[in-house]
Amino acid sequence: MPKAKVSQSSNQFSGQSSSASRTPVKINTGGTPKWYKGLMFFFILAGLLYLVINYLAGPSIPFMRDLQAWNYGIGFGLFIIGLLMTMGWR
Repeated sequence: MPKAKVSQSSNQFSGQSSSASRTPVKINTGGTPKWYKGLMFFFILAGLLYLVINYLAGPSIPFMRDLQAWNYGIGFGLFIIGLLMTMGWR
């Protein structure tokens, strides 16, 4: 069975133009600045380091001894800030 020929008038109804360019356009997404990544990793590592120091030497450090259970809030708070910053990392 022979194939039907497609005319120019049938392209108008399909929403496509015969002169349309199909060249992909590059979009500059930018990326995350280096200072943002550094700050993010700093918060994560500072939170973990604070918790480890509190666990190993907390009773012998005067200001940590005074804070008692708030040390966990400080350590986990720093860690969570760093983890929340990962959502903005591209």
